Amino acid sequence: MKKVSQDDYLAVLQEREKESRVYQPFQQAGLDIAEILGDAKHRALYIKLAKEYDFRALFRLAKDIAEREGIKNKGAYFTKLFNIMLKEKKF
Repeated sequence: MKKVSQDDYLAVLQEREKESRVYQPFQQAGLDIAEILGDAKHRALYIKLAKEYDFRALFRLAKDIAEREGIKNKGAYFTKLFNIMLKEKKF
């Protein structure tokens, strides 16, 4: 058995991290929403929302926000509108 150095092992882990592990449609929907909003940092949140709510409606909301101009933080604006719509029982 060949002995692997720590640097080689870290390099393997970094390459493996780049691979996508999408197994369910809601996971891909969450990743797509994060990409549309330019908010990759919070992609786990979008995946969770897509799992619990209608991801088609979330997708429409994200596309609507992405098309608007003058919004500095699209992810925060999405969350704000989502919470308002949730209170109004539109989700």
